[in-house]
Amino acid sequence: MFTGGPLSPPDLFLKLVIIVDRKADVVNPAALQRFARRAQAMARVKGDVAVLITSRRKVQALNRRFRNKDKATDVLSFPSHQGGDIAVCFEIARQNAARLGHSVTDEIKVLVLHGMLHLAGYDHETDSGQMARAEARLRARLKLPASLIQRSEPGATVASPSRRRSLATRKKGLSRPGGKTS
Repeated sequence: MFTGGPLSPPDLFLKLVIIVDRKADVVNPAALQRFARRAQAMARVKGDVAVLITSRRKVQALNRRFRNKDKATDVLSFPSHQGGDIAVCFEIARQNAARLGHSVTDEIKVLVLHGMLHLAGYDHETDSGQMARAEARLRARLKLPASLIQRSEPGATVASPSRRRSLATRKKGLSRPGGKTS
């Protein structure tokens, strides 16, 4: 288990385990542990949580076994009466990050936050936007790029803040593709 430093009183009662089951040099397990603890507290998830960063093949196997869906997905959550488990597909996180113009670490954080909200009892498929609002609020507080729910809505095209600035600059005619300015 990776620890985020000396035990504070809440740490004595909760366990948060980060398992990186992939060769993922871009993932700093200690930093991810600190982030996951914050996300767990902000989402008000009580109990023990395990976060697994793993392969497309393993996520697909979990999705097939527990949800009867024979395909890989970016994040799976398995709530329990106290806490639960989150599985993140590293390859899909890397692809999403490249497509959306932010870091793999930020993408994994977005996915962990999304998973934490599921562990807290939210369900975006049935809650009339309650999870989307909570995710947007927490994402803003945690300074994360677009939420998973926001970008999965039909027709959504969401770019990271730096990519949005770049696109806005191009729209204003202040720069052109190829790095030349007018």
